[in-house]
Amino acid sequence: MTESANDEYVYDEATGEWVAGGGAAPVAADDGAIVVRDSVGNVLADGDQVTLIKDLTVKGAGQTLKRGTLIKSIRLTGDAQEIDCRYEGIKGLVLRAEFVRKR
Repeated sequence: MTESANDEYVYDEATGEWVAGGGAAPVAADDGAIVVRDSVGNVLADGDQVTLIKDLTVKGAGQTLKRGTLIKSIRLTGDAQEIDCRYEGIKGLVLRAEFVRKR
């Protein structure tokens, strides 16, 4: 059995995805912005609402944010895995994108 162009895949280190070798390359941001993805791969943007997918203990605040907690109006940082957000009683909260899901 011979392999066609549709059977070949190339790992794109910039996006972390497997791309078809014969297909078009994935579209990158024109301005060189970092793409932030949540736990299931959805692209996050400033102002999105996210939900926590696991209980998180907040260091320095003595609080635990429970799974399912809604975080409104997130802001992206320069890091591909961190998002800045507000939650009542916690100032300067930064969450890892791997622990949230876009709503």
